[in-house]
Amino acid sequence: MPDKKTSKAPASDTLLVELLTEELPPKSLRTLSEAFGAGLLADLTKGKFLATGAPTRIFATPRRLAIMMHGVLAKAPDVFTEASGPAVGANPEAVKGFAGKHGVAVESLEKRQTPKGEVYVARFTTKGAVLDDVLSQKIEAALKALPIPKTMRWGDGNAQFARPVHGLVMMHGSRIVPGEVLGQKSANRTLGHRFLSGKPLTIRRADDYERVLRDQGKVIASFEARKKEIARQIQQQEDKFEVNVLLDVKRTKFSSGVSLRDNLSCNWELSVAKEDLLDEVVALVEYPMIYVGHFGNEFLELPMECLTLSMRQHQRYFPCFGRDSNLASMFLFVSNSGGSDPKQVVRGNERVLRARLADARFFYDLDRKTRLEARVPRPASVVYHNKLGSQLERIERIQLLAGKIARDIGADPLLAERAAWLSKADLLTEMVGEFPELQGTMGRYYALHDGEPKAVADAIESHYRPRFAGDALPEGKVAFAVTLADKLDALAGLFGIGQVPTGDRDPFGLRRAALGVIRILVERNLALSLKELVDAAFAGYGRKIGDGGAELESFVFERYAGYLREMGFTTLQVDSVLSKRPFQLSVVPRQLEAVKAFQALPEAESLAAANKRVANILRQAASKGESYGNADKSALKEPAEVSLFEALESTSGSANKLYERGDYAGYLKTFAVLKAPVDAFFDKVMVMAEQEAVRRNRLALLNDLREAMNRFADISKLAA
Repeated sequence: MPDKKTSKAPASDTLLVELLTEELPPKSLRTLSEAFGAGLLADLTKGKFLATGAPTRIFATPRRLAIMMHGVLAKAPDVFTEASGPAVGANPEAVKGFAGKHGVAVESLEKRQTPKGEVYVARFTTKGAVLDDVLSQKIEAALKALPIPKTMRWGDGNAQFARPVHGLVMMHGSRIVPGEVLGQKSANRTLGHRFLSGKPLTIRRADDYERVLRDQGKVIASFEARKKEIARQIQQQEDKFEVNVLLDVKRTKFSSGVSLRDNLSCNWELSVAKEDLLDEVVALVEYPMIYVGHFGNEFLELPMECLTLSMRQHQRYFPCFGRDSNLASMFLFVSNSGGSDPKQVVRGNERVLRARLADARFFYDLDRKTRLEARVPRPASVVYHNKLGSQLERIERIQLLAGKIARDIGADPLLAERAAWLSKADLLTEMVGEFPELQGTMGRYYALHDGEPKAVADAIESHYRPRFAGDALPEGKVAFAVTLADKLDALAGLFGIGQVPTGDRDPFGLRRAALGVIRILVERNLALSLKELVDAAFAGYGRKIGDGGAELESFVFERYAGYLREMGFTTLQVDSVLSKRPFQLSVVPRQLEAVKAFQALPEAESLAAANKRVANILRQAASKGESYGNADKSALKEPAEVSLFEALESTSGSANKLYERGDYAGYLKTFAVLKAPVDAFFDKVMVMAEQEAVRRNRLALLNDLREAMNRFADISKLAA
């Protein structure tokens, strides 16, 4: 048998794999490249072709996915293995079959003593795989595992991928690894930039890949390198023109110290998607060049949200802001052509943007000729849902619910009802028809133009929030009322007709709506009852829908549990409080902090275990039909039960005062003194005594203990 210590290690070198394609989806390029690299790396590491943590580089451009791994073996090492088999003395045929299975002779089997007796042991060598034999299959497996929602076919073959594939590079050092992937045979030739490079490029060694593409092909293969180059060029233009391009609304300050967000006409996230835009632009180019374009100052009269949306989302341009943080009539864009006539490139992009902005200005002027309130009846002809009526009926329900919520939180109900009445009026405007992302935003502009109160206009814009995870919440009580009404009406209506999210399917965004309700109630500290809100939302539909209130409440509590876990509370802590069904969600985080503090006490573990024991005793007693009222001190006989009664009575008085003041941590900590009397009670008292009166009184004492300690949290849930 070969000696593992003296066997010669196979030669290693750099492995290069590149898949040359048509333009890949820009929004998923980075994800695809990282998933491809991770999948192939994991498979080759598992196959012992390279060590865990070996240097690896992933490349991604619009027309290629590539990975370079250093220290890859041409042949995986042989593996020396032992396998235990049948017992000595077993049927000879079984022994023979065991030996044949592992490719060894019966005579070479060894005998070994084990706790189960003496058995046969086979020692054998598994030959390491050869890279040339398996690389193609491993690449195919990594490609099949990519998160591609829809593949396509091309040509006459059966290969399928996100985009047609035109080339394959598989090199180990200076050697081409033979093989075929997606109908392409491996080679050491690739293509450079579509416009700036002519003939195919030959790669002599795998390590030369990035340099050859950059110097000969005008391609920056590294995603991160292109991103840094774009950022560098943007910085140059910022300095040259004294503008700010990658403006972060949440951090940038005016010279006066007031945040830009506070100066904007509405709470528009100018650069929440800054990184997304930058990544998308990086995924569109192979050799980026930054150019400066301008548009007429007359377009600055348009809402800034419209201008930035047109530039950033529709054209992939970077809007520019002056040092005063006002939008400038210029923009930056990234070109992939690198043409010999930059002026022509700039003029072409300016012409496209001006045409789009001219349309927007026309729509904006046209919309303002009709007041928002005159548009409200129009949704009567728009179906909200075939089982829930028209959009106008929905507006009427939201209006009534918003007024009720406003009264409950001390807001002006007339303003809330007015905002709710106008909240959907901009949906049928020309501007929102052209820019659907501006629904609510344009409603705010038109409301202000019509002379509506600012609180009404703000509520119209913000009632869609939060639109996504981490989005800002509405500001002001009028906006709270309208936003809650809008989301609760949708939740109640769709739950009432059985349109409940299942698995990954949530076509109406009800999970997002429920989380929005939670965030507003909790983060704005609104003392509202979830049950009363749900009941009011269902009441707005009358008999049009079924009763799904309990199911909706459970749905919200499930979302709330996840929200609380993300805040850092453990599953046991969250379960201990939410199992009590606290309908005032805003106090739950403080109650959980109290539970967390209680768990840190030395007495906590014992008291939690005792509570669990109490819960089990009471549950079993209930199953046997036992009934009891409040504990009667005069009926207590044993010193241990008298001691527990007196300690509980004394502690409850002071604890309840703390609870009423909202000192939940102090409330729970007060009960720490009960550890000794509780332990003594269970040590010396038989709860299920034969005498019925004694038994019921002791059950009553335990029930009093449980109710006192578990007023807002089920402490027994903390027991491991």
